[in-house]
Amino acid sequence: MSVEEVRLRQQRLLIRSTELRYQLHQRLQGLQKPAARADQFHAAWIWLKQHPQWPAAVLGVLLVLKPRRFLSWTTKLWWLWKTARQVQRWRQTLVSYLVKY
Repeated sequence: MSVEEVRLRQQRLLIRSTELRYQLHQRLQGLQKPAARADQFHAAWIWLKQHPQWPAAVLGVLLVLKPRRFLSWTTKLWWLWKTARQVQRWRQTLVSYLVKY
């Protein structure tokens, strides 16, 4: 290959690389909002784990003021907690499976 052919090939590869980066950028635009929501949910979850007194206080107020609503919320939160634990187990299983291969 001559020097000119190498330069031409390099330019074509740079153009192709730019096109591929642009395509990837366009496709990832649709994932920005769901990813932002997931980040917010994750941050809220971490905050709740670090400050368990606030949800407990809210449940305590509900227990005193609205016992029926308290029962409704505690069953929903219990279900949410169990579901989160199950998802966490599935995630750990999936990660350990993917690490093997």
